Amino acid sequence: MKTIGLIGGMSWESSLEYYKIINETVKSKLGGLHSSKCIMYSVDFEEIELLQHQGRWEELSDIMVNISKELKKAGADFILICTNTMHKMADDIENKAGIKVLHIAEVTGKKIVEKGLKKVGLLGTKFTMEQDFYKKVLEDKFNIEVVVPNEADREVIHEVIYKELCKGIISEESKEKYKKVINSLLLNGAEGIVLGCTEIPLLIKQEDVSVPVFDTTTIHAIAAVEFALDK
Repeated sequence: MKTIGLIGGMSWESSLEYYKIINETVKSKLGGLHSSKCIMYSVDFEEIELLQHQGRWEELSDIMVNISKELKKAGADFILICTNTMHKMADDIENKAGIKVLHIAEVTGKKIVEKGLKKVGLLGTKFTMEQDFYKKVLEDKFNIEVVVPNEADREVIHEVIYKELCKGIISEESKEKYKKVINSLLLNGAEGIVLGCTEIPLLIKQEDVSVPVFDTTTIHAIAAVEFALDK
């Protein structure tokens, strides 16, 4: 079993889900008392969030690269970034820390292709929805068309993530707001919805949506176990 190097704390609410899903998947696959070999480096999200909203991405990249080097030194065989947004630095980590990153958009893209879908709606932080580091993977590697909410709806999605979900606040009112945004994406031709922020699955479940939902937290965590166990 390879050792998974997790970069967590962005937020710890979703990192907790990663740890749980990873170990449940190992137990399911191997039985007995088996659990995951993993090392987690958990950041102080207040510091990360401040840099994100100030647009200081080079500093954030340096932080992520240095964390990855520490995880590699500690024995990690590959890196699992427990958040969608910070995959903006995935290439920098691989190039500068010399360790593989299991990319969340790539494993999600494979699941979308398996479902035979050609067009999906993407929910996430404004950084994920508006920048191309995530959409480009789905579009270029998997030929999947990606649609995002309009500017006002992107603001709603973003605010709920940072002001509620990252603090463990799950609100029925916010769920209804999200469902309204999702319905707009469906009217725009989306055949499925990518929950492209690892906190969104805390709020939105498959039963809330009439088309396939792609829970990136679960997809990513299970893919990490499959990669760790692959001979």
